[in-house]
Amino acid sequence: MRNRFMAIVVLLASLLSGCGYNTFQTGDEAVKSAWSEVLNQYQRRADLVPNLVSTVQGYAAHEKDVLTQVTQARAQVGSIQATPELVNDPAAFARFQQAQAGLSSALSRLLVVAESYPQLKADGAFRDLQAQLEGTENRITVARNRYIKAVESYNVSVRTFPNNLTAMLLGYAVKPNFTVDNEKAISTAPKVDFPAAAGKTSPAGTY
Repeated sequence: MRNRFMAIVVLLASLLSGCGYNTFQTGDEAVKSAWSEVLNQYQRRADLVPNLVSTVQGYAAHEKDVLTQVTQARAQVGSIQATPELVNDPAAFARFQQAQAGLSSALSRLLVVAESYPQLKADGAFRDLQAQLEGTENRITVARNRYIKAVESYNVSVRTFPNNLTAMLLGYAVKPNFTVDNEKAISTAPKVDFPAAAGKTSPAGTY
């Protein structure tokens, strides 16, 4: 009886292995690892926002609309529960992506506004925050690209015959991926040139 049971176990294991089960496990772990890094880098960016807004406000307090937009965009990002399970929920993933794109857009507008305030651009704290933001945006791009590739590989394994039969039997479904109208434009880190500006005044004349 024991020998028959073991034979059945071995047979099932070989069938699952030959039909993609092990591939699904490997691919799923790769997606989880890539997603974790995406979340880490997005969180790093969100953590920079309060100090960035506070610094800009010290020189450009009357730019309330832009400052409010950045703060609200960060709040929207924080309202989404970015759990590992999110990668299995296309609707939740889309909301996450939309919120992050909103923060990217708001931060870009903030940096454009900063161009009009020479003393702000010359402030050491602001320059440091801007450098950190640019570096983080670059790391976000790298993390996103790794996630995209991991999901593409996983989804191909789920859709390909005969693996797709195992996927349907065991409930493995394709995972959502990043999609944008202009991936190159959105994945480009916000960048502002900060020339020396000592002794200059802002167009508004207030700081």
